[in-house]
Amino acid sequence: MANIFLNGFVFGIVFALFGCGGEKPKVFASLNQTASLMGDLPANPLAWSVITSSASRNDSTMSTLYGNDVASQYARTNPDHKYPNGSALSLVTWTQQEDSRWFGAKIPATVKSVEFVLVSSAAGSPSYSYQKFEGTPLKRSSAEEYRVPADRAAELLSQRGAVLP
Repeated sequence: MANIFLNGFVFGIVFALFGCGGEKPKVFASLNQTASLMGDLPANPLAWSVITSSASRNDSTMSTLYGNDVASQYARTNPDHKYPNGSALSLVTWTQQEDSRWFGAKIPATVKSVEFVLVSSAAGSPSYSYQKFEGTPLKRSSAEEYRVPADRAAELLSQRGAVLP
């Protein structure tokens, strides 16, 4: 019994001295260039605040809803979806890829689409403009290529802001 303990102790010492030695490889941080927004967009949504995000296992996509200062402040403080004049929201959808640095994780790959909803009020009734950009580089899609734009704008505006600690 003492011999087993002694062998385990010696193995532990040898492993501690030589098993963790050597020079560690340097890890260089790199930006995910494939997930960058390339194209002629009306604004850069990545410079806005995140309102919420989601992932679709069925489509292998991940989406993030961004809002300008007016929209993000409203989303954080109001439970309804009646965004004030000047609100701008953008849903960026990426395809997913495996993260080579973190086992089992998924990260954004290429941009699938970018959608914009702008809110403007005239005579007390809100109106919305909707734009969708697709392709590489991103180009504006025609309104007929997707469902009725007003329905899609309402769908984006109905998403609730994520609860943050």
